[in-house]
Amino acid sequence: MDIKNFKWIREPKEYKITENEIEIVTEPHTDLWQRTYYHFRNDNAPVLQMETNEKYFSFVVETDFMDSHTRFDQCGIVLYLDSENWLKGSIEYENKKFQHLGSVVTNHGYSDWATTEIRADVKKMWYRLSRREDDYCIECSADGIKFSQMRVCHLHEGGNQIRFGVYACSPEESSFKAIFKNMQLTKCQWLAHDGQQPD
Repeated sequence: MDIKNFKWIREPKEYKITENEIEIVTEPHTDLWQRTYYHFRNDNAPVLQMETNEKYFSFVVETDFMDSHTRFDQCGIVLYLDSENWLKGSIEYENKKFQHLGSVVTNHGYSDWATTEIRADVKKMWYRLSRREDDYCIECSADGIKFSQMRVCHLHEGGNQIRFGVYACSPEESSFKAIFKNMQLTKCQWLAHDGQQPD
């Protein structure tokens, strides 16, 4: 992948980009969330993405968040179309005992949140985002080899040209360094469903 193809949405104050690595230093009170549950809205996290019209592909990235330390510190993959249509996958720091490995899908201005608890000492994670037209699969991996499904989802506005990449943010009074490396763009690793045919 050519990092020169990536463009910022909300460029952060502090970051570093080399041929092989992206570093983002988060700013306090940055987040991506829309309405659901407590009517809160925040749309100011830095996002670094590239555009594509390709309908079938997989995007892989390794994240390193050794520096995360405050509730909701997070970094991961993102597909951001606009403030009301996007998805993300990441680990959100909670406390010294556990974190939330999860994903958010936002359609037409309403976010959801699907999570599972993992140990607080996990500080690196690989993610794979796969596209099949306007449907998407988010997976994670501890080693970049064996991936496990986090969720399958649909983006109502995600059927044409899209943008995808990485993000990092600190919703509370915090700042940390997020590192992204080993980015790959491959043919779609999310295979067509081999079960019952559609009606």
